[in-house]
Amino acid sequence: MSQKLSAFLIGLALVVMLANSSLYVIKETEKAVKLRFGRIVEPDIKPGIYVKLPFADDVRKFDSRILTLDAEPESFLTVQKKRLIVDAFAKWRIVDVATYYKATGGEESVAHSRLADRVNDGLRNQFGTRTLHEAVSGERDQLMAHITEDLNERVRESLGVEVVDVRVKRIDLPQEVSEQVFRRMKAEREKEARELRSKGLEAAERIRADADRQETIIAANAYRESENTRGAGDAEASTVYATAYQRNPEFYAFSRSLIAYRKAFANKGDVMLIDPDSDFFSYLKDKSGK
Repeated sequence: MSQKLSAFLIGLALVVMLANSSLYVIKETEKAVKLRFGRIVEPDIKPGIYVKLPFADDVRKFDSRILTLDAEPESFLTVQKKRLIVDAFAKWRIVDVATYYKATGGEESVAHSRLADRVNDGLRNQFGTRTLHEAVSGERDQLMAHITEDLNERVRESLGVEVVDVRVKRIDLPQEVSEQVFRRMKAEREKEARELRSKGLEAAERIRADADRQETIIAANAYRESENTRGAGDAEASTVYATAYQRNPEFYAFSRSLIAYRKAFANKGDVMLIDPDSDFFSYLKDKSGK
């Protein structure tokens, strides 16, 4: 009984090993080629389950989805001989499995290396026919479309791949050029700042002069009005005095004398040397002022 079980298990293991070496599965996200003794016998195997000859056939599988090539930044010259540092990436996928395998040996790194060379050549050609403005902003979409079209004409037959899209992530000036541009921009901004400051100082002086002129005018008008008012008051006072004097000249003279006495004798320490017969003492001698 144990011998039969052992034989059964050995036979089952052989069947599993045979099935494992004879059956293979191609997924929906894969492309594959079948090699028989190193030669391609099935160039484009569709997704499904298949049988192969053990030890004779070899199945190589590749990713059929869209892949990304992120190339290293490269230096390119524009038509104006301006050097730019361009960082770009490309989207690609396998369309001809046999050609792809023959060109790259099935190594994705080899495909990336060769495709990167062709992408850089395309970028160099396109940037070399455009100005800096056209390359940076004016015709970027058109530039990318031309690069994609030119690449597909070359890589389909040589690498068996299709370039879906090429995009530029960044376009920078070289470090030395960036420093020169920065210095020039700084000088322009400083010049603009000086112009703005000078205009501000000019406007401030104009406002200050206008304020001083208005101050002088207002002060002159106020002085004129005050003098007019003072003159009108003095005239009215003179009229009042004259009217009062005409009504009772003797009382007016007496009142004026009392005011003079009050002011003259306001400080008891004052000393006055006046002729006794002076008119100043007229009302001190006689109530009628005689």
